[in-house]
Amino acid sequence: MSKERARRREEREREAAIVRAARAREAEKRERRTARTRAITGLVPKRHSRQTGVLAERRRRQLGLTIALVIALNVLVWVFVPGWPTRTMVLCVSLLGTPVLHTLLFKR
Repeated sequence: MSKERARRREEREREAAIVRAARAREAEKRERRTARTRAITGLVPKRHSRQTGVLAERRRRQLGLTIALVIALNVLVWVFVPGWPTRTMVLCVSLLGTPVLHTLLFKR
């Protein structure tokens, strides 16, 4: 009977050792992954939260209006003008003229 108990105990200990080894491998893998993630994210600049003040809100609203006007102009040209050269020229001019339009609409 004691030989049978010793054999079962050996078997349980062997299984427990296998489980411990698997857990150790997983823990080591997790540590390597977190170290790798820390190393990579250390190179990337931190993301700052969005400003919430009155001036920042006004600036976002003005910028959104300017972009909406430029997109509306390009969509209208795209729909009503059949020629590709005209479409591309209006697109390029609108991209280059957007800062000027913004300055003219919202004087600083």
